[in-house]
Amino acid sequence: MKREVKVLERYAAFQGYFRVDRYLLRHTRHDGTLGAPIRREIFERGHAVAVLPHDPARDRVVRVEQFRPGAFAGGIDPWLIEVIAGIIDPGETPEQVVRREDKEEAGLALDRLTLIGNVALTPGGSSETLAIYYATADLGSAGGVFGVDAEGEDIKVHALAVEEALAMLAAGRIANAATVIALQWLALNRAALGAPNAAARLSLAGPRTGG
Repeated sequence: MKREVKVLERYAAFQGYFRVDRYLLRHTRHDGTLGAPIRREIFERGHAVAVLPHDPARDRVVRVEQFRPGAFAGGIDPWLIEVIAGIIDPGETPEQVVRREDKEEAGLALDRLTLIGNVALTPGGSSETLAIYYATADLGSAGGVFGVDAEGEDIKVHALAVEEALAMLAAGRIANAATVIALQWLALNRAALGAPNAAARLSLAGPRTGG
């Protein structure tokens, strides 16, 4: 079945640090008919990237902690534990933004980048997509407080064992969606990435048998 979206009207209802566009549109329904016009406001935030740095030799990861006004307004602890992230500016590639944000937020030197996935964070009301990456890095001296003063950033870097990060995830102590996705991906791929602790556990467990 061919699906279509007909935009009848679109204009900026608000323009500030971010923009809100108002749409009047019709779209194909599941029965194949064209639905009645609907009006929606879409938050135009831009597209973003996030990256989880991992040191396979030490089996450690870096997460950052910073104040988030959206979390504060939503009634949860606003000092979130997150992966490194940032907005893609015009003319930049996602990989360029990953490396720029890494320098600004954590002061690391990332090695190989692997794309975990590109996800829509809040598709019901925002056009934003997030490209999430895994990166290898030497985390032997990771830590400290970073951020761009002109942007009001105050970012604390945490380097911790993957086991501890996964325990926090299992306990529900991580409220940031990108961080949840990145850590779950790491848990699934850890042994293949050469993490020594994961390899040791697989060895001790022995081969799996059916039945």
